[in-house]
Amino acid sequence: MLNWLLSLALVGTGPALAQDSAAGRLKAQACSVCHGTMGVAVHPEAPHLAGQPAAYLETQLRHYRNGQRQHPVMNVIAKPLSDSDIENLAAWFASIRVDAQGR
Repeated sequence: MLNWLLSLALVGTGPALAQDSAAGRLKAQACSVCHGTMGVAVHPEAPHLAGQPAAYLETQLRHYRNGQRQHPVMNVIAKPLSDSDIENLAAWFASIRVDAQGR
């Protein structure tokens, strides 16, 4: 029973330890051309990445990397990304707080 609880505790903390938003911020410099320096898109066809859930961003980047999702620019950019790069990028963009205001 104790081993089961310990393994559950370690599984629950694993992804948080693996993600490094500071490393993701450095890696995201290449993303800023389209997605902006703080994840708010500057290109009209690029989505905002700031505040998106990390799991969503990780899934999309992996799909671009393996060709499951097609985009001529994103497939090339995502191809060399390691799993760690993807987790770090996702952690960075997910950590950005986004406030919405009415007009």
